Amino acid sequence: NAMILMNVYCNKIMKPIDGSCCQPQPPLTLIQKIAFCFFTLSIIGYLIISLIHRNNYRKNKSCTDLESGEEKKPTISMPNVSTLEMLLHSFCKLGLIMTYFYLLCWSLRLLIKETDFHTIMILGNIPGFVASLPGFAACAVAVKIFFCVWLLLLLSMFLYSANETCPPHLSVFPPGLYILCLLSSDILQVLFRLNFLVVVLCIVMDRPYQFYYFVPLVTVWFMIIYATLAIWPQIVQKKANGNCLWHFGLLLKLICLLTCIYFLSYSQGTFEKIFSFWPLSKCFELNGNVYEWWFRWKLDRYVVFHGMLFAFIYLALQKRQVISEGKGDPLFSNRISNVLLFISIVSFLTYSIWASSCKNKTECNELHPSVSVVQILAFILIRNIPGYVRSVYSSFFAWFGKISLELFICQYHIWLAADTKGILVLIPGYPMFNVLVSTFIFVCVAHEISQITNDLAQIVVPKDNSTLLKRFLCIAGFFSGLHLFSAMQDQSRH
Repeated sequence: NAMILMNVYCNKIMKPIDGSCCQPQPPLTLIQKIAFCFFTLSIIGYLIISLIHRNNYRKNKSCTDLESGEEKKPTISMPNVSTLEMLLHSFCKLGLIMTYFYLLCWSLRLLIKETDFHTIMILGNIPGFVASLPGFAACAVAVKIFFCVWLLLLLSMFLYSANETCPPHLSVFPPGLYILCLLSSDILQVLFRLNFLVVVLCIVMDRPYQFYYFVPLVTVWFMIIYATLAIWPQIVQKKANGNCLWHFGLLLKLICLLTCIYFLSYSQGTFEKIFSFWPLSKCFELNGNVYEWWFRWKLDRYVVFHGMLFAFIYLALQKRQVISEGKGDPLFSNRISNVLLFISIVSFLTYSIWASSCKNKTECNELHPSVSVVQILAFILIRNIPGYVRSVYSSFFAWFGKISLELFICQYHIWLAADTKGILVLIPGYPMFNVLVSTFIFVCVAHEISQITNDLAQIVVPKDNSTLLKRFLCIAGFFSGLHLFSAMQDQSRH
C-alpha cells in the first residue's frame, strides 16, 4: 500500500522508464489528434472504395450461359488501381502501423521495459548463426547493400546490449551517396525516402526531428554532397573524361569542403548560430538547444570527406582500368593485392583492439572522426580484394539492406524502449522468446513501411515537372500548416 501511495504522488514527476502503476496518460496534442483523424478517414475511405470495386467486380463476373452451358468470359476486367486508391491503401496500412507504435509501445506505460543485459558475446553468436542460413550469389549492388546492413545490424546489437563503444555507422554511406549524386537525378525522391517515416513519427509520437538523429545527419550530408558537386564549376563526367584538369578542380572542391568542416568543428559558437536561426532551429533543436546536433555532427564530421575522396579515387581507377572487377580475379595485381590485404588485416585488428580497450569516452570521441576511416577502408579492402570473396554475398542480409533505414528508425519504438535505454518486453519472464517475437514484429513492420514509402515516393515525387511543382506546393502548404498548429500548441502549453 505504501508503494502504491508513493507511485500515485511520485510517478507524475519521476516518470520511471520501467513498468509502473499510477502514471498519468500524456494528453494528445492538437497535431496528434489531426493525424489520427486523418488516418481514420483514410481507413474508412479505403474500405468504401474497396467495397465499391468488389461489388462492381461481382456484377461483371463470368456467368454461365443457360442454353449452351458454356462459361462466358467477363466483359470487364478488374479495374486498375487508381492513384487515390493507392494513396488510401498506403495511408490505411500506415495508420494501423502507427496505432501499434503509439498504443502498444508508447502510450501504455504499464508495459515493462527491461534494462539491456545481453552481452556482446551472446549477441555476437546471432549473426554467425544467421549467416549460415542464406545462400550466396554474385551481384555488385547487393554486395554494397550487404556491407551496409552488416554494420547496421552490428550497431543495432550494440544498442541492444547498451554498449558504449559503438562502431562508426555513418561512415558506410558517404561513398554511395557521392556516387548517387553523380549518377542519379532523383534527388527529391531520395530526400523523401530518407525523411518520410521520421516526419510521420515526429507527428504521431510528438517527437522533435533531432530525436531521430541519424536521418538528419544523412539528409544534411547528402545535401552538402549535392551542393558541393552542383556549385560552379560543375564537373560532369564528359568534362572529366575529356580533360584531366577537371579532376584537380573536383579535388579543390573537396579541399574547400574539408576546410569548412574543420572550421565549424572547432567553432561551436559559429555552428550553433547557423543552426539556431529559424526554420533550421525547428529541425535541429533538442531540449531547447542545438548542442546535441553539434555533438552528433562533430562525431562523424570527416566521414563524408573520406567517403567522397574514396569514391573519387575508385571512379578514377575504374576509368583507367587499374582495378580488375572480374569474377574471381583479385582487385589489383597479385603482389599489390597481397600487400594491401596484409596491411588491411593488421589495421583492422589494431583498430579493433584499440577501440575495445579505450576507457575514456571523451578521448575516444575526439580521435574517432580521424581514425574511423582506417577500419572502414580496411574492411572494404578485405571484402573486395580477393575475387572469391568479392563475388559472393548473402541474399538474406541483402534483403535486410533494402529496409535498413526503416530498421534503424523503427527500433526506437518497437524493439527498444524508453528512448533506447531499455528493451521492450511483450512477453515477461521469457527473454529469448520475447526477443524472437518482438524482432519478428519489428522486421515485418519495417518491411511494410519500406513498401509504403516506395509507393508514396512515386506519387508524391513524380517525374513530370509540372506535376512535381504542384506536389511541391502541396508539401510546402502541409509544412506551413504543421508549423501553424505547432505554434498554437506551444501557446496553449504556456
